[in-house]
Amino acid sequence: MPEETKLKGQLTPLELRVMQVLWTGGPSNVQAVQQGLREDLAYTTVQTMLNVLLRKGHVTRTLVGRAYEYQPIQTREIALGSAVRDLLNRMFDGSLEDLLMNLLRTKQVDAAKLAELVQKVAIAKGVMDADLK
Repeated sequence: MPEETKLKGQLTPLELRVMQVLWTGGPSNVQAVQQGLREDLAYTTVQTMLNVLLRKGHVTRTLVGRAYEYQPIQTREIALGSAVRDLLNRMFDGSLEDLLMNLLRTKQVDAAKLAELVQKVAIAKGVMDADLK
């Protein structure tokens, strides 16, 4: 598996919110992340979360002045892909068909939305096929 797609531990909900602040705002110190979260979290809680993300290999940090700036290592797309693969493997035994059927059965996706998705897949496939030529 390529280095950027290796699982480094799935993100918890709070870790994901911290990463979203970093993906949106770019390199940030603890105070900037705390403000970006728009929640009533203590500075030390945000600092702890950033240190956990650093230990897990999701972010790097650089000393800028007297404060560390944290920057995501993996892109939002890679993290999303990893989370979807994890969900698919844990909950649906790796079966995309079972996932889609569950979405239909639980009315999270209707036939019209599914048709729209099929059209988007066909367009994306056409773009990918064109790129290969």
